[in-house]
Amino acid sequence: MKKLKILLTGGQGMLGRTLTAELTDFEVIPTSLPEGDITNASKFDRLLKQHKPDAVIHCAAMTAVDRCETERELAFKLNAAGTGNVAAACQRRRCRLIAISTDYVFDGLIDRAYHEFDRASGGVTVYGQSKFAGEELVRELCPDHIIARISWLYGAGGPSFVHTMIKLADENRPELKVVADQIGNPTSTLAVARALREILRHPELAGTFHLTCEGECSWYEFAQEIFRQSGVTQQVVPCTTAEFPRPAQRPGNSRLDKMMLRLHNLPPMPHWRNALEEFLKLEGG
Repeated sequence: MKKLKILLTGGQGMLGRTLTAELTDFEVIPTSLPEGDITNASKFDRLLKQHKPDAVIHCAAMTAVDRCETERELAFKLNAAGTGNVAAACQRRRCRLIAISTDYVFDGLIDRAYHEFDRASGGVTVYGQSKFAGEELVRELCPDHIIARISWLYGAGGPSFVHTMIKLADENRPELKVVADQIGNPTSTLAVARALREILRHPELAGTFHLTCEGECSWYEFAQEIFRQSGVTQQVVPCTTAEFPRPAQRPGNSRLDKMMLRLHNLPPMPHWRNALEEFLKLEGG
């Protein structure tokens, strides 16, 4: 039986690397610069013409949230216009598009988890606004699409919060201050890859899906759990977002509800503590 052919953009990124390693039941074609330049519409169209994939998983993005604030046009060039190029090429070449997006498309102000039918607007950051513009172009240009929103992502090789915490603990600092007033769903790239595998097996599905792990915590609680599971003794002190001002405002609420998985009777995402345990065991060899 012929394997489904999947082309990845951003194949060398953290999620792209995990997808390449995990989706062995598909024929995966990872691409990155220069051949996978999403800002060059004609070049990307030729790439799809050459490989003739059944689906594209679009991971390529400018994800440096603070840098997006100072390089606004570059953020929109990559996250909006580049995504539009991918969507138009997928529609032209008749292949399914799975576009990776983010919780930053919400403003983070409500007191519950955001579900897929909540209105997004791009939030308060250039990163969120550029990613939301990309979402809108996907909806407009490529009807056969999945928009998969993720957040608080970590995976093999990093960079991620998990890797940063372990590195800082290795430096024998007496204490680490970690923000306690931002809440979200820590999410493993492995969990995302498995959810995307399930979605790829259902070509009839379309629309927006949230693919974060179940359960919620603050960055402070996440750090405590990283050290607990790693067997590392490290003093962690809670602090406020205001104590660590950044160029881009971080949402206080990044929680995403997985309503669409439930509505389509798809397997639930794992709890974040269980996903973290699996990841740390794999990282430890």
